[in-house]
Amino acid sequence: MNKPYIIAEAGVNFYDTAKQRGVTPLEEALHYVDEAKRVGIDAIKFQTYKANTIASKNSPAYWDTTKEVTKTQYELFSKYDHFGEEEYRQLYNYCKKVGIDFLSTPFDYASADYLQNMMDVYKISSSDLSNIPFIRHIAKKGKPIFLSVGAAYLSEVEYAVRVIKEEQCPKIVLMHCVLSYPCAYQNANLNVIKTLRHVFPDITIGYSDHTLPDDTMTVLTAAYLAGAEVIEKHFTLDKSLPGNDHYHAGDPDDFAKAINNFKLIKEIMGTEEKTVLPCEIIPRREARRSLVLTRDMKEGEVITQDDLIAKRPGVGISPAYQEIVVGRCVRKDCKEDTILTWDLV
Repeated sequence: MNKPYIIAEAGVNFYDTAKQRGVTPLEEALHYVDEAKRVGIDAIKFQTYKANTIASKNSPAYWDTTKEVTKTQYELFSKYDHFGEEEYRQLYNYCKKVGIDFLSTPFDYASADYLQNMMDVYKISSSDLSNIPFIRHIAKKGKPIFLSVGAAYLSEVEYAVRVIKEEQCPKIVLMHCVLSYPCAYQNANLNVIKTLRHVFPDITIGYSDHTLPDDTMTVLTAAYLAGAEVIEKHFTLDKSLPGNDHYHAGDPDDFAKAINNFKLIKEIMGTEEKTVLPCEIIPRREARRSLVLTRDMKEGEVITQDDLIAKRPGVGISPAYQEIVVGRCVRKDCKEDTILTWDLV
């Protein structure tokens, strides 16, 4: 069992924490990169969009408006759409410098095109699962695709996968996701990971999480145990901030807990081979039992059932061979509590 590939979905959260710290959004985005790298995250992902190409001006909110009070999608996206190709290029170069993978989810054709030379993998949002022309456009670029499948019927997922395969995409990762912000624990539905693994045995399955971070990051751990090989969660440097994705995001400490869980699970799961491990050799010998005499016996006496008891350690004849030993003679005088070996019978 390999450690999952971990993606920190910074999205556009850095805009808010930049204001809090009194720095520019780009400076804060770079800070997010540093923090993600520090705790061992594999990739940091942003979101690339323009409000006027992602949502109509009267598009209603679908998030918890007690946490994010903005009433339309257009209004919300307008707050966070200021980065362009140059800013993402700087982020990409910095990620490359510090040694963490750069990703950004494109939400329009222009960003999908200019991000092409910055990413080894494309991430497509659940919201674009039915945007088949857009999916096909990205699939034609010949790079692996991570596709979130939240709020979708299985038939829709199958259709999108078929389109991606038609364009000879080299790898697909389907990301189980529940399109609810935040996603209640009872709605996480992690068994869908097993369903996707069964329905798409030739495809890697992952999980994109929208639940509130729990104290021990059990949700992500359970997703890993269910078979998720890629795990993504929203990432913030201040979970107390209202709005956007902060309230259901994990901070660096949360991600560090999850990563430690994954490492521990990988270590404790081991291999599927049932054998005697090196660490068991001495305990196996000392804790198993041998046939031991219950009385003093003279050379030539026949061993009966009552003359034997099984005791530790297991350095003599195993009790498994008791029926063979009964009826044989001892070859020399033996004291009570003698551990029998084959040279004595």
